[in-house]
This record gives sequence, structure tokens and C-alpha cells, in this order.
Amino acid sequence: MTKFLKIVAIVLGLAVVGVGGYLYYLYDSAKDAAHEMHEKIEVDKPKPIITGKEEDLKPISIMLLGVDEREGDSGRSDTIVIIAVDPKDDKMLMFNIPRDTRTEIIGKGKDDKINHAYAFGGTQMAMDTVENFLDTPIDYYVKVNMESFKQIVNAVGGVEVNNPFAFKAENYSFPKGKQELNGDEALAYSRMRYEDPQGDRGRNNRQRQVITSIINKGARVSSILKIDNILEILGDNVKTNMTFDEMKYIQKNYKSARRNIKSTEVKSSGTMIGGTYYGIVDDAEKERLHQLLNEYLSE
Repeated sequence: MTKFLKIVAIVLGLAVVGVGGYLYYLYDSAKDAAHEMHEKIEVDKPKPIITGKEEDLKPISIMLLGVDEREGDSGRSDTIVIIAVDPKDDKMLMFNIPRDTRTEIIGKGKDDKINHAYAFGGTQMAMDTVENFLDTPIDYYVKVNMESFKQIVNAVGGVEVNNPFAFKAENYSFPKGKQELNGDEALAYSRMRYEDPQGDRGRNNRQRQVITSIINKGARVSSILKIDNILEILGDNVKTNMTFDEMKYIQKNYKSARRNIKSTEVKSSGTMIGGTYYGIVDDAEKERLHQLLNEYLSE
């Protein structure tokens, strides 16, 4: 019996060492992926200082860009999602800025569709333009190549959505109600807008559903089994100004806010100017968005 217990102890010891080695490998791989993803840009205010102390947690704002970049094309940010996280009250605000929104393109010296800022001047011009439009500094950005979007969805095991009405898009049928989608289905689901009676507003809502599900799936312990694949996809297709230390800190201290997400819609009126369609957001709506952001970002 003593010999048997010794053998069991040795096997358990080797298992612990193996798990520890795997966790170290994941940590090392995550560092490499984060380094590959990192891309520095200028921001309007210093990013929150990481101290490691819970009492020093600061609210943060994030701009999520979904970009269609294809060979020979500089691309446009067809998806612009703003996220504000209040770690003290564990709450999160999320809303889309419609891509047709007419605003001043900072650095270009003219008014145009907000999604053209990325085509004119990349992430930096998109960030500057969004900050000016919202009259609010943005701490971080995350840029995702939409062609890799479906790979990310598959890597976390699919997404769960609640479809408000039945429709067909890109050879897929989406019944009304709750359902789970793979990567190709999720991309088609989030892109459809012409059959939606709410147009871009309906599409924005579906995009937020998919993003929320990715966040929730990614936060589950089971995702660690898929981390190699996730890191490879992220490293190749995501750019951000977050450092590895900031990613770890945010994941540890801000993730519980995902359980209390509030959404809002940017109200605009459509109009034709010079033969081009634009969405016009009036000053009262801009002030509403600014005040709403302040509720989540004020310390």
C-alpha cells in the first residue's frame, strides 16, 4: 500500500508540473501575441495608471473598430463600437456610431462619413475623429479585421444570439428567437441590414449581441482549452494600444462589468448631400451621448 501511495504521489506531482508548465507556456504565448498586436497611437489624455490596487481602479473607455481590409484597399471602419466600463459599480455601456454619420474628419479638414476617417488616416485619424465627435477622450482601441471575425467566433465555440425576427442573409436562414451561430453564420447575421426595418440600427444591435457573446464565451474557464488557437487568430488579425500588462489587469479587474451591459442607439436623421447619403446627429443628441459617457467614466 505504501508503495502504491508513493506511485500515486509521483504521478500527481508530474501532473501538477505538467499543468504548471502548460500555464507558463500559455502565459509566454499570450505575451508574444500581445506584443504582436500592440500598436501605439496618440491619445487625448494619459491612459489610466495600473497600480494593482483595487481602490485605484479607474473607469476606462474603448473604441472597437471592425475593419474590412482587403488586398489593394486601405479599408473602412464599417463597425465602430464605443465601450465605457465603470469598475466601481461593475457596469458597462456599449453603443455603435453609425458608419454614415456625418462629422468633421480630424486631420483632413472636411466633413465626411465617420467611417471614412480610417480610410484617410488609419487608426489615429479614426480615434481623433471619434473623440472629437463624442467630446470624450478614448483610452484604448481594439481593431479587428472583419474577415477574421468568423475565426474568432469559432475559436470560442460559437456565439449565442436572440434574433428579433426571421430573415435570410448570405445563404443562411436565421429563425426568430435564441440560437447559436458559428463563425460564418455570425458574420452574415451581423452584416445584414437591407432587410432590417431598422436598417443600420438593427444591424448595430445584432453586432452588439455577437460582441457581448464573444466577451462572455471568452471569459469562461473552458476557453483556456482553446487558448492556443485564440492567440494565433488574435495575433494575426487584431491591433490594440493595450500592453500585455494592461490586458491582464483589465481582464482581472473589469470582467465582472460584462454582467451589467447597457446599450443605447445614436439617433440621427438621414439626408442627401451632393448625391451622398449621410446620417446627421444634432447637437442635443451629441450632448446626450457625452453626458451618458460621463456617467460611466467620471471618477
